Amino acid sequence: PSEGKFDFAWFDQVMDMMNEAGIKVILDIAIRPAPIWLHHKYPSINITDEKGNVLYPNHRYMEDIGDPMYQEYALRFTDVLTKRYGNHPALLAFGIDNEPGDGLISYSETARQRFIAWLKNKYSTVDNLNKAWATQRWSRRINQFEEIGFPVATHLTDVPERMLDFRRFVSDEINHLLFKVIEKVNANAPNAFITTNAWYYSHMKYFDYAPIAYSGKMTREGAGFYPGPSLTTNWGVMNAAFGISRIQFESTNPFWCLEFTTMTAVPNSIRKSAYASLMYGNQMVCGWTWQSMHAGEEQYLQGMVDWDGIPNRKYYEYKKIATEFKKIEKFFPYQVQAEVALAFSFPSQIASKYFPEQHENQLQACWDIFYYRNMDTRIVDIPRSTLNYKLLIVPGVAVMDQTTAAKIREFVKNGGTVIMTTHSAIVNEFGQVFSSTRPGMLSDVFGIRLGGFEETEVLNEISRKFYTGKKLELTYKGKPIDIEAARFDMIEPRGAEVIGLLTSLDKEYPIMTSHRYGKGKAIYVGLPAKGEILNPLIDDLINELSMKRGPNVPEGVMARQIDDHHLLYLNVSDKPKKIVLKGKSRSLLFDKNYVDGFTIEPFEPEFLELE
Repeated sequence: PSEGKFDFAWFDQVMDMMNEAGIKVILDIAIRPAPIWLHHKYPSINITDEKGNVLYPNHRYMEDIGDPMYQEYALRFTDVLTKRYGNHPALLAFGIDNEPGDGLISYSETARQRFIAWLKNKYSTVDNLNKAWATQRWSRRINQFEEIGFPVATHLTDVPERMLDFRRFVSDEINHLLFKVIEKVNANAPNAFITTNAWYYSHMKYFDYAPIAYSGKMTREGAGFYPGPSLTTNWGVMNAAFGISRIQFESTNPFWCLEFTTMTAVPNSIRKSAYASLMYGNQMVCGWTWQSMHAGEEQYLQGMVDWDGIPNRKYYEYKKIATEFKKIEKFFPYQVQAEVALAFSFPSQIASKYFPEQHENQLQACWDIFYYRNMDTRIVDIPRSTLNYKLLIVPGVAVMDQTTAAKIREFVKNGGTVIMTTHSAIVNEFGQVFSSTRPGMLSDVFGIRLGGFEETEVLNEISRKFYTGKKLELTYKGKPIDIEAARFDMIEPRGAEVIGLLTSLDKEYPIMTSHRYGKGKAIYVGLPAKGEILNPLIDDLINELSMKRGPNVPEGVMARQIDDHHLLYLNVSDKPKKIVLKGKSRSLLFDKNYVDGFTIEPFEPEFLELE
């Protein structure tokens, strides 16, 4: 409550009561928000906005987490808390921070000085910095580091090189603090699991989580699973499951949904979401929140228990989920078995803000393609990955550094198949467009030269089919497909075979190419990653690469083969679906026997044991 004073009396009782009740505790280390007295003592902790205004910390996440005084006190609190409860019998895990990607970036003078120090460490000399930032443009040359200011954009395309470095700096500060917190936990509570609600992709900060995800130090990756309240629509479940994949990366540890939707969720929608999460490696469904809060900024976010302490319908839905999960718990968590890797690149996400399709949107479009096929995928950070997959998709990875390019080259050379889509390999690691032949550092692998791009809406003025807007006709293997794209690449084959054409404009434009390189194949698609564009190609590659297909189910059914004798199904549609399955099987959820299949009702799960 005040400096140097820690009052644990009340929470000691809570932990003891939990232990007596047989309830395990995941204790979040609440280093954010900082207490008001700390803001008062060290004003540099306060957030300064882009215009230089110092913001009063009215609500949570209003501290500059890179501030050294904030970090000193945050780590002291971490040390005291983990020492006190690290060996408590009720403790299961420590959460190292909640939603670390949320909150505001600070533009204070102390933050500027830290940014300068970060740049000095990276570039050593002003000359190196000027070259990386292309400061000869518009007389922006820097003569001494102290002249550096924040690259706060006034236009969308302002100073891309500086903005890329600035966001790397912000990301490094977040990760630096999180790793320090992890070190404290490991020192004081070596037997505790380490987890967090790792919402790194919040639009507020959006930092590079890959260093933590690949460190092996996060023993249970975690997130909040918030698909929205709907039962009949499924885009929210898909978005939330995509969130699991983009946090988990290639970790084989179980995943924990540390927060799970309540609010005004339609009856049975929470149960539907819970079963969907199991198919992406989730081990925990922890409803948020238990009791609707009595005050503060989240007092209207309804939980399982109403404000007066009376359970509501969501409590009973969670009770049903728990009862059913008890019957099948020994078969989970499911281990994702992916033959497909989807590349994510934090620098490319920042750089792609200048493009019609941002990198993460192309990434999710690729994820969706395999969701509909009930096939596992892994989201990978190429420099950190072994790339032990049959197919690698590079969806709009704009920033191409030497390590990433070398990894892609070796992957194809050794027999892998790669698909690269538009907005990929455009700029180097500094954010400058390649002056060499694009795709940068990989043109020989793909057997093409990329020129510029065309704007569809403008070029449709001379469409042979009188198309308008963003509409195009893609012809793949003689079959025309209507698609939409804001832009398309000008592709010049240099050894590659043209396998797709744009056929609705004034002439035919090569738009999809395939090139043998070493033992593998490099495919370039000069359009954004979208299902209608990539589906025919993906279907061909599944056959060509002998990839394992998902369970044979009708459209609208999610399914995974958990092991040789068990399958999980979830009907996410509003119609009954007939599942054809040869032989005898038994429902472990509902104690039923089936022969040659069964019918699954709308929005219902099923878990089968094959005989």
